[in-house]
Amino acid sequence: MEQTTAEFFHDFRQELLAGAEASSEFQLSEFMDIFSKELIETNFIEGFESCHYRDQRGMRVDGYWFDDEGTLDLFVADFASREELESLTQKEMKAAFKRARKFFEASFSRDLFEALDETTPEYGLSRQISDRRDVIHKVNFFLVSERALSDRIQSIEDQQVDDIEATYHIWDVSRLQRQRSSRGRKEPLDIDFKEAFGNGINCLRANFASGTHESYLVVLPGEVLATLYGEYGARLLEQNVRSFLQARGNVNRGIRDTILREPQMFFAYNNGITATAQDVIVEPGDSGLEIIRIKDLQIVNGGQSTASLFHTKRREKASLDGVFVQMKLSVISPEDSEYFVPKISQYANTQNRVNAADFFSNHPFHIRMEGFSRRIWAPAQGGAQRETKWFYERARGQYADAQSKLTPSEQKRFKAEYPKPQMLTKTDIAKFENAWDDHPKWVNLGAQKNFVRYAERNGEIWAKDSGRFNERYFRSAIGRAIIFKWTEKMVSGESWYNGGYRANIVAYAIATVNQLGKRKGKVVDFQKCWNKQEVYPELAAALRKTAKFVYDDISQPPQGISNISEWCKKEECWARLDQKISQLAPKIDKGFFKTLVDDVD
Repeated sequence: MEQTTAEFFHDFRQELLAGAEASSEFQLSEFMDIFSKELIETNFIEGFESCHYRDQRGMRVDGYWFDDEGTLDLFVADFASREELESLTQKEMKAAFKRARKFFEASFSRDLFEALDETTPEYGLSRQISDRRDVIHKVNFFLVSERALSDRIQSIEDQQVDDIEATYHIWDVSRLQRQRSSRGRKEPLDIDFKEAFGNGINCLRANFASGTHESYLVVLPGEVLATLYGEYGARLLEQNVRSFLQARGNVNRGIRDTILREPQMFFAYNNGITATAQDVIVEPGDSGLEIIRIKDLQIVNGGQSTASLFHTKRREKASLDGVFVQMKLSVISPEDSEYFVPKISQYANTQNRVNAADFFSNHPFHIRMEGFSRRIWAPAQGGAQRETKWFYERARGQYADAQSKLTPSEQKRFKAEYPKPQMLTKTDIAKFENAWDDHPKWVNLGAQKNFVRYAERNGEIWAKDSGRFNERYFRSAIGRAIIFKWTEKMVSGESWYNGGYRANIVAYAIATVNQLGKRKGKVVDFQKCWNKQEVYPELAAALRKTAKFVYDDISQPPQGISNISEWCKKEECWARLDQKISQLAPKIDKGFFKTLVDDVD
């Protein structure tokens, strides 16, 4: 029986309260964390930085993200820890967006940062908006609500804010429910070419053999492709391509020069794009078959060409008249997409050295980790008698899907065996592992970019020696997860912590503790953390001192850098901190160094 929105809200509220207690976060922060993770994993946003600010002048903001393409995502929360599901009215919705818009306008045009405390996240955000006023070309406002949007609200028109293109997006509880309950838990793009561009797109049917999936050869106008990318951004790119494109973030010079100097030769010079879709609607046109509508268009090869078309048009004011792109389009059903789409991406990108293109949910590493997590029992904590397991979510939604057809008593038994705080995703593991392997900068780049680096690194190791990823590795990986989660909770409770930059502090604190050990030729005893299912006292004491040491350093970025989060994304941040570790070592109790062990993982 399908769950009602009110029932979903109750479960969501319990999830939120449990998460806030487990991480020692304020409920508002946990609320934004839940929604931001959903938005990141469903491609609506690239990343998220927490920033809670409000004032008496009617401004409010609860988070943000700058991408590499001049777009700012700005978030405002509608959250009051309501006990019952309520309706969000149009008047309240407009008021919430107005508060976020006022913050942007004050920062963009009136240098709001000058009136803010330099040590706060809101100062860094406001200063960055001011500093980037010449490169910001679009701002997406997101309203995240614990209420259900009124049925009377249909849509919100885009508009200009300080001559900047602005769009408005609402994520309420009912939309979150739809997102989680849909297969694959992804809201697909639905592109109607007649509605958007006035006509269909010429194509040639390419699946002549019986029993094969549908496929088409398409000649796509460059203007159409650039417009689609401008509208949907990274959502248009399949995960592998999106992540690797974000890792580069530059415009291909050859593509740019062809557009500017020889646009009529673009079709001949360019390799074109490879794409997939869940469904395609075609009909006869004046000059042959036309694609009228595509559901869930995903570019699996050619992301660089797509982005370069968009950027060359915007930055160089280039005309795309006469520019055409060849597209190979395969129609893949949702049931088959998890297997076939990564394969198409892998083979299509072979010549472009996307080394980790197949290092996603179907890679043997993830399958092996999933197998360990379903089989290996973790030792009982403290005086408890019951052992538990750590649930590794190889494909997004597995934890919820595993419970969807269980009875209430079976769900209770499942959660006792796999407690929610012991559920880990691929991006979680990437965050934990990269922090411990001296890559805190990567962790601060956001979940997707960080995962790309992890996939590249682990993909190479797997190819050379897959045997090292054994049960001991799994237990050590969970030990690192335990330490990371404990450090997050510890930082939130420290007297010096002012509520900002926790993610930055945790990643650098862990990397620094790891360096303390490496300089002795040793590592932290992760197996001990696994055996105890907690951080042992000597390590806890070292992490406390290290976290404060890290905070004191990163909160003083060099002159010319106003945003601490941006400073933490730079290699220079880790290099400076690494040079100071010798100053920290004498302050760490000698008992910690005695607990270190040889690295045998």
